[in-house]
Amino acid sequence: MAKTLIPLLDRCQSMSELKQIHALLLTFGLYQQDQYSSKILSFSAIFDSPNADYSYRFLSLQLSNPSTFDWNTVIRGYSKSRNPNRSISVFIQMLRGGFSPDHLTYPFLAKAAASLMKLELGVAVHGHISKHGFESDRFIGNSMIHMYASCRDITYARKVFDNMFKRNLVSWNSMVDGYAKCGDVNSARGVFDSMEERDVVSWSSLIDGYVKAGEYVEALKLFELMQCEGPKANEVTMVSTLCACAHLGALEQGRAMHRYIVENKLLLTLVLQTSLVDMYAKCGAIDEALSVFRGGWTRRTDVLIWNAMIGGLATHGFVKESLDLFDEMQTIRIVPDEITYLCLLSACAHGGLVKEAWYFFECLDKHAMTPKSEHYACMVDVLARAGEVDKAFRFINRMPIKPTASMLGALLNGCMNHGKFDLAEIIGRKLIEIEPDHDGRYVGLSNIYAVSKRWDDAKSLRKTMEKRGVKKSPGFSFVEVSGLLHRFIAHDNVHPESKQIYSFLNFMTNQIKCDVIFENQDFILPVEDFCF
Repeated sequence: MAKTLIPLLDRCQSMSELKQIHALLLTFGLYQQDQYSSKILSFSAIFDSPNADYSYRFLSLQLSNPSTFDWNTVIRGYSKSRNPNRSISVFIQMLRGGFSPDHLTYPFLAKAAASLMKLELGVAVHGHISKHGFESDRFIGNSMIHMYASCRDITYARKVFDNMFKRNLVSWNSMVDGYAKCGDVNSARGVFDSMEERDVVSWSSLIDGYVKAGEYVEALKLFELMQCEGPKANEVTMVSTLCACAHLGALEQGRAMHRYIVENKLLLTLVLQTSLVDMYAKCGAIDEALSVFRGGWTRRTDVLIWNAMIGGLATHGFVKESLDLFDEMQTIRIVPDEITYLCLLSACAHGGLVKEAWYFFECLDKHAMTPKSEHYACMVDVLARAGEVDKAFRFINRMPIKPTASMLGALLNGCMNHGKFDLAEIIGRKLIEIEPDHDGRYVGLSNIYAVSKRWDDAKSLRKTMEKRGVKKSPGFSFVEVSGLLHRFIAHDNVHPESKQIYSFLNFMTNQIKCDVIFENQDFILPVEDFCF
């Protein structure tokens, strides 16, 4: 029987199978033998469908003399679970039982503190590490760098890094990733440039850091450098670069990323497919987004890619198509989530569908979902765009949450578009109160005064702006030509071809003026015959 049960445990693929084998072990009194107990603990705590509670009950109720390895297995299981706090509880129980932790115990505790983002808990774990003389352990040191960085204490993460006797690639990567996660991409780049050896994690961490910091151009430049000097990119790298392309609207570069995925035979996972759909949709290539969506074998099993496609269609005004896709999603029983309804509300805003928007908003409560501020903002946008600004104002006043700048901004736009300047002024002043350092809020209120020809109020507002030290940020835009991004700031001369560009802009302006002159005549002659 013993020889039969070991292969069964090795081939076990689900908790239900494990429970059946466990029952047999209990029947034959074999469950406390190490060869069986370790496999029961490992499978239930770590593999496939982890069930840390099951492993804990087995440890505490059925094992008379568990080893440190057994305790570590349960602690590890909880550190990966939805309740990482239990790792600490089990650790305390382990100490009270007279068991000594080893060098494998503490990284799991550090992981739990990182997941919880509880710095005080991480500091307590660090104190225990120092007390028991494990500070020189490189594996523990790496885990402490990750923990401090996750808890946004990058200064202490750097102290741990600097005090390590011997660092390895994981140590350096942890530091790059730590700085990147904390938004300090300059320091992350400094560490990256100091590395003698780099792997795909090093490059991916810094690229992702640039993306998270909104430095999308730098992210794409680093990816180009990686193609020349670094290793082959992986899924994480490509998700970050596709995100950068999506934010910049860099369609040609996004297509190049897609070709890279195909040519390097990267597995087209659900996350990667969703990123491709999102990139194509945000770049305006809806047909290509739909092609990736329809070609994805995972699309029928997960809500994420459906959300990306519905949201992409809605953003570009394909309102009917986005609602039809939602109907298709329900037909094949994909359960919508809060993001789905946010995308649908966006579609209703673009299509002026007030009745449908109310239906989707009420669906949140019907399906036991709590509306987030984004849902309320979308609902305000729906009403404001449709000209129902008074209803939108009452809706804001009845909300169970405080109005955000995005909600008030949507209402302000509606007031301006539909001539409700008195209410627009109230909203404009409230926006300045909420965001006193945001230049756009002053510009918005100034526009209200300008439309109402209240020049003295507009002048007074500019003085208030100057007094508070708020400066209007210059507008800029990106243009992609033959796969290269060109950045233009209003009135700048940075671009190497700026003289030719301004010359052509002047030529276009003159052409437009000529068009206006001749179109106002009783007859229209070819403009090119008269304008030079």
